[in-house]
Formats: sequence, structure tokens, C-alpha cells
Amino acid sequence: MEVDEMETKMSVLQKFGERVENKRKTESDEEREDDENMSDSPCESVPSTSETPRKRTQLEDGCDSLIKKAVVVLTRLPEYKISALRPPTPQQFYSEDESKQKAAKATKSDTTRTPAPQTSRNNNNVSEPAPVIVSSAFAYASNETTKVRPDLPEEEVKVDMMVLAKKKAMRWQRGKIVEIVTREDGRLKYKVSFEERGKSLVSGHHIAFDTTPKLEQLYVGARVIIGCQDNKFRPGIMAELPSRKNRLRFLVFLDDHVPLYVGLPSIHLVCRPLENVLDDLLDGPHKYFMNQYLKDWPYPHLTQYSVGQSLNVELNGSQQKCEVQVVDCSLVQVIFEENQHKEWIYRGSTRIDHMARFLNLKGMEGHNDDSD
Repeated sequence: MEVDEMETKMSVLQKFGERVENKRKTESDEEREDDENMSDSPCESVPSTSETPRKRTQLEDGCDSLIKKAVVVLTRLPEYKISALRPPTPQQFYSEDESKQKAAKATKSDTTRTPAPQTSRNNNNVSEPAPVIVSSAFAYASNETTKVRPDLPEEEVKVDMMVLAKKKAMRWQRGKIVEIVTREDGRLKYKVSFEERGKSLVSGHHIAFDTTPKLEQLYVGARVIIGCQDNKFRPGIMAELPSRKNRLRFLVFLDDHVPLYVGLPSIHLVCRPLENVLDDLLDGPHKYFMNQYLKDWPYPHLTQYSVGQSLNVELNGSQQKCEVQVVDCSLVQVIFEENQHKEWIYRGSTRIDHMARFLNLKGMEGHNDDSD
């Protein structure tokens, strides 16, 4: 009798062990390895011949309660921890959402959006939304924003050297230096014989190297001569260095306020530029614009336009209505309604009505702040 009862108990315990074993198969490999060093069941003990059915029930319930269940807890990390986990961005692939001077704790934001003073009206007397004026960091890598002349040794200027020399205000020509003249006050003058006839005695800031400069020699505010598509050479000032924002091109403002995107082969450095390149410009709107531009750099003010949008731009001394045809980085190509004349305009030019009024308003606010 006792033998039969013992066999019955062993049969029950064996079934119980099989059931627990099936549950254990759902556990992780790591837990299973730990458990294999123990008995076949995590709660199985050596059976007792005097064990009652009630005790076996309690034992089974206890095993069920000890089965582990996976629980996933999601915790939102604070923003500063997320930023710390991001990999650093190389300079040549900077993120446009990052601040240029995070490490220096810049006091002003990278992008400031300012609504234009007023809205414009078309011929049907319907108000059109004024463009947003944006002041944003042009670039974040220091080699793309520098406006300080690099501390490099000056290249030698000597007799029989081919140069580009000033012949008229907006006309420079290729020629050869035939003589270097030293004045009584120590200043040097260079006598140039032009290829297209004629000679001229000019200063060092009125001759340019007839070679392509190195990239490290260029900076925002550099005095340059540009070889244009009509095979003529025109003076200007460097306004942008190559970056992702301008598709790796140089932006130059010619002395007549015309903006051009050019490549390195079109650029010639002036041999002996003035300490203040603006002293080489005639007094007028362009000189005022360039002075403000260099002060604001690398946070130039730009109006935002889309293709088909109407605006007023100064032409021949008066504001005329035109339409945006192409947007190319910092420039827009517009077509004037009256004579269908097409022209490239810098999006921060004072020729644009909204920008001119914005800068005037800004100048008045600055004057009031100074008076206070």
C-alpha cells in the first residue's frame, strides 16, 4: 500500500516538474545556464513520504509566483544627456541647427527673424505679405567666416612682373611693371605698360597679381579683382568664402554693387591693399552697404523670397516692381515689370525696398540707444 502511494506521489511530482520545465524554456539563455547548475526545477525539493496534498498545492503555487516576467521600462533622458551622446560633427559637414559659438556661449542666437516694416501692394491694391528678414550665421567653421587678413609674408613685386593694373574706376587691364619709383615720402609707385597700349603710374593698391591666389590667402573683406566673362577685369570685395551654404563658391561685390558668384580661377588679389579697403570705394550707397555688411558678418541680414514673389527694387534711381525668377543661395534673379530687364540682386541689398527700410529703422534704433 505504501509502495502504491509512493508511486502516485512520484508520478504527480514528475508531471509538476515537466510543467515547470516548459515554463523555464521561455527564460533567457543567461538565466537558463545559471539554473542548470541547480536541480531540474527551481523550487523542487527532495520528496517526502509523509508530504500531504495540501503541501504539494502550496509548493506548486509558490513556484508559479517565482516565475520571472520581463518588464520594459522607458525613461526619457534630459536634453543635455541626449546632446552629450551625439557624435561630434566635422567642420566640413556642420549642422545648420547648431550654434557657431556654443563653446564660447554666444549671447545672440544664430538666426533672428524680423518681419519687414510693412507689406507691399500690387496694382490691384491687394496687400502682399512682406518678406521675412533673417540674420543667421553664414557658416560655423572658422576658415569660412574669417574677415581678418591672414598673417602671411607679402609676395614680392618686381620689375618685368605681369600684373593687373587700374586704368579707370571699373576697368583694370593686364600689363607689365617696367619701373618702380620711390617718392620722397618713401611711398612706392609702379609704372605699368599695358598690353592694350598706354602706360600708367599707380600705387600698390591699384595693382593685382596676375596669378591665382591660394585659398588660405583669401578672407571676407579682401580686396580682389575679378576676371569677368566679357574678358574684362573689375575690382571688388570678397563677401563669402566657399561653404555648403553657397555651394562652395566665392561671393564678390563689385565696386558698382553688382554681386557675383565666382570660382577661384577668376580671382586676383590686390598686391598692396589699403588698411581699410573701404577707403578705395567712392562715397555713396555701396560704400555704406559694404561698411554695414562687414560689421554684421558673419550674421548678414537677408530677405527671404520664393520664386514668383513680387518686390520693389531700385532701378535708375527709382523703386520699380519686379518678380523673383530664380533663388540662388544669397542671390535672387529678378525681372522688372516695366522693361523686362533681368538682374541678379543680393538678398540683403539696400536696393531692395524692404531691406532699405529695415536698415534705416535699425539705424534709427541704434542712434536712439546711443543717445540714451
